[in-house]
Amino acid sequence: MASYANHKVNIYKGLGLVSEVFSSRKYLNNLSGRCAIGHNRYSTHGEKSRINIQPLVFNYKGNQIIIAHNGNLVNLGSIQKELEEKGTLFQTSSDTEYIIQLFVHSRGKSVEDKMLEALRRVDGAYSLVILINDKMIVARDRYGFRPLCLGRYKDTTIVTSETCALDLVGAKYERDINPGEMVVFDGGKEITYSIHKPEPRHCIFEYVYFSRPDSRIFGEYVDKTRRKIGKILAIEKPVEDADIVISVPDSSNTTALGYSQRSTARFEMALIRNHYVGRTFIHPTQEMRDFGVKIKFNTIGGVLKDKKVVIVDDSIVRGTTLKKLVRMIKEAEPKEIHIRIGSPPVKYPCFYGMDFPSKEELIANHKDVEAIRNYLEVDSLEYISVKGLLESTSLPDKHFCTACFTGKYLNSDENY
Repeated sequence: MASYANHKVNIYKGLGLVSEVFSSRKYLNNLSGRCAIGHNRYSTHGEKSRINIQPLVFNYKGNQIIIAHNGNLVNLGSIQKELEEKGTLFQTSSDTEYIIQLFVHSRGKSVEDKMLEALRRVDGAYSLVILINDKMIVARDRYGFRPLCLGRYKDTTIVTSETCALDLVGAKYERDINPGEMVVFDGGKEITYSIHKPEPRHCIFEYVYFSRPDSRIFGEYVDKTRRKIGKILAIEKPVEDADIVISVPDSSNTTALGYSQRSTARFEMALIRNHYVGRTFIHPTQEMRDFGVKIKFNTIGGVLKDKKVVIVDDSIVRGTTLKKLVRMIKEAEPKEIHIRIGSPPVKYPCFYGMDFPSKEELIANHKDVEAIRNYLEVDSLEYISVKGLLESTSLPDKHFCTACFTGKYLNSDENY
């Protein structure tokens, strides 16, 4: 987290959970000021090291620029060569730094013009917040891949990725930052600029997995959309005479509820999750992922014994977690195990800010549904269709990116 007060930037950051990094009140007490930026890093580009922890701080003509970025830029090769030829020495391995270096080398006369020029040079996904002294700049890419919204608390302006953060502090949601929009907050003034003409291609995986269910993104509550996904999944891929529907907590809880509402099987809590363990598919080694699954979940045996069970999960990436979960569930002696997935098979990597592995590590890239079923050792496996997933939202199909399912990327020069 970084704040600006009395012509000085105060910053404190570290590796770990927020509760670990800010374990003492004294750290927050040292971050007073009129403006501040906080950031949780979800690594998509650059090493997992302290130097890449955001917000990043750069010096420019006697001022300090603070930046935090959610997303991933895709056209860095040519920009890096150009900047290095101009003598740029990169301080981090984060793609976020490219925006600041382009800003520094811009010929624009005002801060706003320089930032607009920089943002028009980069392509890909970015929802970002920048502090230059007590001037705050927020911007979102033309596609609106990642969510970014504006709220108010009394006289305070708050910009955040998800609306649940506004709820936490009692702020009122006002609107989304539009795709291709830059907004400058300066001395009580709020000025809007156009970076690009909007071309909405929201990441539909935000609904499937990434966003919190109590957030409102892309104009709709995540929980509501996930329930629709579950209902459509139950219609498309029913399990006859199932006894119970269970979720893989927490991201598939409401999807499983929706599924049970459209089936004859009741919803049961049969898996208990340890919330002090992170996302297993993001752990850097297979050994760590295996151990992570063991300590992340436990079963409630009495719920599962002699039952025809439907497991609803949001997605299958590598298949590591689900395979081990199936083994755990089998120890509780269910009669049958059927898996239903609230997204189509993830066959292709994401270049826009979702940290999927290479296509070789994506199980659906090299195995068909039947082969994955055999790998998981279950009685049946089915996925929602791309059409069904898109029907769960209220926006036109063309407003969503489905590249991780279809391989149809927005930019033809990406290395798939």
